[in-house]
Parts: sequence; C-alpha cells; structure tokens
Amino acid sequence: MTAATRAVSRFASPALACALLLALCCAGCGSSSTAATNIASTGGSGLQGLILNPPKPAPPLALRNYTGGPRVTLSALRGKAVLVTFVYTHCPDVCPLIVSALAAAQRGLGAKASMVRIVAVTVDPKGDTPAAVRAYLAARGATGRMDYLLGTRAQLTPTWKAWDVAVTTGTNQLTAGHSAVVYGITASGRMAVVYPVNFTPQQIIHDVPLLARS
Repeated sequence: MTAATRAVSRFASPALACALLLALCCAGCGSSSTAATNIASTGGSGLQGLILNPPKPAPPLALRNYTGGPRVTLSALRGKAVLVTFVYTHCPDVCPLIVSALAAAQRGLGAKASMVRIVAVTVDPKGDTPAAVRAYLAARGATGRMDYLLGTRAQLTPTWKAWDVAVTTGTNQLTAGHSAVVYGITASGRMAVVYPVNFTPQQIIHDVPLLARS
C-alpha cells in the first residue's frame, strides 16, 4: 500500500476519498500523503477545492526564486492568499498542466491578482536551473505570474519533509513522488484547501478572494 493510499484511507468521507485517490492515481508524477489528510468536505466554507477541516498552519517555506533576490517566505506573504505546488521542468505529464492552469487563473483574476501569490517549489534541484525554469514558464504563459523556488538538495530537503513530499532519484531519470496538487493558504497563513491535479482555473479564481479574507 502506498503512502497516498494509506492517507486516503483516513478520509472522513468515502466519496471524497475515492475522488482524490483517483486524481492521485492519474497523476504520473506521484502523490503526497499531506494532501489526503483530514479533508472533510467540498462545501461549508464556500471554497471549491477539497477542504481541510480544521485548517492547519501551513508548513514553513523559505527558498530563493529562480530570478534571484531575497528568499521567498510564507511569513512574508501574510495578508495574501498563497497557492503552493511542487513541480519540475522535465515532468512529462501533470506538472505542465498545473503550471498552465495556475497561470491561466492568475490572468483570469484581473485586478484581483494582487490578492494572491503563486509559489512553485522544485523537486529536481539538478535539472531545474534558472535557465530551464525561465524557458519552462515562458512556454506556458507563466512568466511573472509565479515564483519558482530553487535550491540545492540540502536546502530543499527540509521543505520537502515539512510538506510531506517524497523525492527519489531513479537509475536513468528523476522519479519524483511529489504531491500532484495545489495547496491553498489563507492570508493568515493556514492551509485551508487542496486542489487535485484536475482543478480548473475557475476554481482558483473563485477561491482566491475567500482565501485572502481568511
């Protein structure tokens, strides 16, 4: 039994457990147990993702953006909604979908885009060079629409561990058992909602103002 399967078995709602497990099984890059823990419903708060009940403090995160400059930290982003995901540029399937959908949501927010910060964290510290990330984001209309945080494996490992992201290196290529989801963080710094890989930009557009007010 995989970590994701064990975590899904702890769902309060069997229907939601099946829904998220299906989404995780369809995600070629793997999954994380964090996403499946303590998710109770898709309603009640008005949010359109899978609701964490109760919301919990988001794990720490402090890494440098691919563009350089000071470290990006969640604590410095208080007052905004924050969307966090874990991806890598050579991912063949779900990562491009996630990044493209997040960029589309950011565009669709229009003037409300200032309410949110989108943060992607690499799970491939060797392959995700600044140049690779720059080309990857440009190809998906995501340049300037999200932070893409990099670091050495030693720098990234504490973040992966805090967010329950398992990363292993295969013989011929990177195998990333990472969370094929997006985490919705409130303006007060609490993880409130999880979006499976099949989320739509419209869900994010709807939820950002709600997260920014919480």
